[in-house]
Amino acid sequence: MAQWIFRLKGCLGSKVYSEVPDGGWGWIVAVAFFLVEMFTYGVIKSFGIFLKDLMSDFEESNSRVSWIISICVFVMTFTAPLSSVLSNRFGFQPVVMLGGFLISLGTISTAFTSSINQMYLSIGIVTGLGYCLTFLPTVTILSQYFSKRRSVVTAMASTGESFAIFAFAPAFTALKNCIGWRYTMVVIGTLQGIIIVCGALLCPIVIKPKTSPTETEQKITYSLPEEQMQGSVCSGDSGVQSLDELERSLKFRKEQEEAEPLQILPKQQDTTSKNKLLDLTVLKEGSFLCYSAFGLFATLGFFAPQLYVVELSASLGTERDKAAYMLSTMAIAEIFGRLSIGWVLNWGHFRKIFVLLVCVSLMCLVLLLFTVVNGFWGLAVCCVLYGFLLGNIASTHIPMLAEDDVVGIQRMPLAVGVYVCIQSFAGLAGPPLGGVLVDITQKYSAAFYSCAVGMGLGAVFLGLVRPAKTGHLCTRRNTGWNKPMGEQVAKDKEEFQELDNQDIKS
Repeated sequence: MAQWIFRLKGCLGSKVYSEVPDGGWGWIVAVAFFLVEMFTYGVIKSFGIFLKDLMSDFEESNSRVSWIISICVFVMTFTAPLSSVLSNRFGFQPVVMLGGFLISLGTISTAFTSSINQMYLSIGIVTGLGYCLTFLPTVTILSQYFSKRRSVVTAMASTGESFAIFAFAPAFTALKNCIGWRYTMVVIGTLQGIIIVCGALLCPIVIKPKTSPTETEQKITYSLPEEQMQGSVCSGDSGVQSLDELERSLKFRKEQEEAEPLQILPKQQDTTSKNKLLDLTVLKEGSFLCYSAFGLFATLGFFAPQLYVVELSASLGTERDKAAYMLSTMAIAEIFGRLSIGWVLNWGHFRKIFVLLVCVSLMCLVLLLFTVVNGFWGLAVCCVLYGFLLGNIASTHIPMLAEDDVVGIQRMPLAVGVYVCIQSFAGLAGPPLGGVLVDITQKYSAAFYSCAVGMGLGAVFLGLVRPAKTGHLCTRRNTGWNKPMGEQVAKDKEEFQELDNQDIKS
């Protein structure tokens, strides 16, 4: 028994690499992320099959029942900073396993509820908190295992959500007709226990660069200038003490040069996780603020098609049975969108944030196109375009935080919680805003207009991310010329180094 536990601990312990592996145990993490996507977002998007049953059993209105998912999504996104704090304090594995337990507990307990208010607690709060503790840590550690293939692997793994819509909706509908919605909830909660196993597979990654002691000693010996060696003897100081100090200095510089190109620094990561559990300093960076504003406004454009496309299609004369195929069309196109954007970003010929900007701009145009087309085929084309672009954006906007244009891979685990928390407000306000506009205008196209405006504002802020990062948005006047802050800081560093070298020589 002890030997088995030792082997299990070695298998699920930290994975040590000399550089970012772009594979290895990362493929296991990718499969775990695929399953997490299936049993989190896949279940959330399939929950609509229970709406009529809940309305009839509890004698509640459609809006009251719809608040179950709204509360769940809000809790999942608003508590994202808590996920970051716990992950940085205790690690990814225990946090995701705890989240999987809460998801199963909340879903199974729903079968024993007697009012809609109790479901607000079980599904909305308990399960929503579990979703928060599982999704963000999984996508974060997946980004750490990959560098060159990060985009394509993340895109492929994120298709679990789309595949789940195809598999779960008909399967749960058939199961509900056989055993009822309460026992179906028990089955779903039991299946969601797979997330606990997925959490155990999220082994932390440690990067230790290969160093040769012989080469280090030779480099230190040959790098000593002759006049410095003579000065150590002629000066009043002890020659051994001077050589030791210089040796430590050169060794420190060599370690810095070797560790600089690496994506993950174990010592720095450990120190950061101990001293700073939640990185709120990212709110001082213009690039992160612009990117968060993009996420806030773009989220407004994600809800209208799924909620209102069937009703919009029916209002234009399409039969309701055919109108239901619009959602299936979106899901199919979303799969291709997630896969294609991964290959494009992995190609490496275009800056990733610019590719995302093009997708967001096209999404704004497609949302406007929904309001002018007529007939089944016109809406079907819009659904294909929307689903494809939705797959592009949904699979890249969170991993994009790992790019240097935003915050970088080292600060992503600390910043992702803040980013998703900011998004939560748009997720909570978006559906009610669209509903109010539809009630006022009596036209479903009004909801699409509001989404197009939000997506357009998101595109504007996304276009400002890189200028804010490079310093072109923040300039100061120096000797009659406006220079970016980044260039000025680099110039100051060079001048300081020159003065330091002069002091050493003197």
